Amino acid sequence: MGEMVIVAYRPKPGQEQALLELTRHHVTALRRLGLATDRPALAMRSRDGVIVEIFEWHDGAIQTAHTHPDVLAMWEHYAVVCDYVPLNELPESRDMFAQFEPIDL
Repeated sequence: MGEMVIVAYRPKPGQEQALLELTRHHVTALRRLGLATDRPALAMRSRDGVIVEIFEWHDGAIQTAHTHPDVLAMWEHYAVVCDYVPLNELPESRDMFAQFEPIDL
């Protein structure tokens, strides 16, 4: 069993397509490196355009990721196309049943 994470990415102006492309390949790359489990990942869009991703890390993989050169390079690409957003800043976080637009991965 691993750790489920939920991360929210606000695309920088003009970068939504690049962010979507990164997100579509993100968990596949982590799996190839042995860092993410085979549990299906989910992606969705908030009302204000923030991309939300849910996936599962293998036990201990988060610490490994912070020193793995391939992951660090991927995170550098994310920094170019988005800003990370705390979940409580999403408008949906105030709803009893938060609803998002699904994104195919």
